[in-house]
Amino acid sequence: MMKPQTLYLVIPCYNEEAVLPETAKQLKIKMADMIEKQIISPQSRVAFVDDGSKDKTWEIINRLHESDSLFSGIKLSRNKGHQNALLAGLMTVKADADMVVSMDADLQDDINVVEQMVKKYYEGHDIVYGVRSSRKKDTAFKKFTAQGFYKFMKLLGVEIIYNHADYRLMSRRALDGLQQFKEVNLFLRGIVPLIGYPSCTVEYERGERFAGESKYPFKKMLSFALEGVTSFSIKPIRMITALGFLIFSISIIMLAYFLIVYLIGKTVPGWTTIVISVWAIGGLQLLALGIIGEYIGKIYMETKERPKFIVETYLNR
Repeated sequence: MMKPQTLYLVIPCYNEEAVLPETAKQLKIKMADMIEKQIISPQSRVAFVDDGSKDKTWEIINRLHESDSLFSGIKLSRNKGHQNALLAGLMTVKADADMVVSMDADLQDDINVVEQMVKKYYEGHDIVYGVRSSRKKDTAFKKFTAQGFYKFMKLLGVEIIYNHADYRLMSRRALDGLQQFKEVNLFLRGIVPLIGYPSCTVEYERGERFAGESKYPFKKMLSFALEGVTSFSIKPIRMITALGFLIFSISIIMLAYFLIVYLIGKTVPGWTTIVISVWAIGGLQLLALGIIGEYIGKIYMETKERPKFIVETYLNR
């Protein structure tokens, strides 16, 4: 049997004081069980990443670390958002771990699946995706928008794992590959499949949030979806080009039609037609400018080459 290797759990946290003690308790039980079974080494750790929380999240992480060496803490200098906080955790622990599992702090991800992920890693998989087996607990609106998002991304040609969020295992080799992606506009669900290397999926049932409030309300989810689309596909710009060509073609046809009508003397005052045309074309122009502006904004952010995160403190022993 292969010698037990070191596992790190990386958990981004933003204002998670309500759920963190229970999360730590359950993860300690799970990690201790895996260590006892010699599935992972005793050097394995749970790394909480404080993403500039405004509550007592960092105080709790500090206390957990002081009382038990199982828990590590990574404090970012300021709030950088979930994806950047997750990347900060992955890159910080990479040198100490053979494999890393990322998950949310709200206990909605089934922690028992970690053991299945580790076993898949030992079978030779560098990346193991946690995939939801169903969305029975979602509202009809949440289910519709989430599934629509995955289908839309596929339609745009983005390689993305269906019903997968950020619950995944990555080997050190895969993390080295991830480090080579330099973009500032992070959408890890789209980046990770681009790394390559052997991968597989494991299914799990997503539970209810233990405590606290969701950090991804509809507005943030919409922003996140826009980030994913514009970071991985230029098809929206091509759609604008196709739409422009279509409207131009229609305008040529309409021009010919109105010219014929004028020549045979059947012209009718076209106030309604003119108003509708002006508003329609104007709206399409603004939409086109907005989409193009989104891409230009991303280019602007990328050229700055600002750091995606700054680690203020790393507690580990």
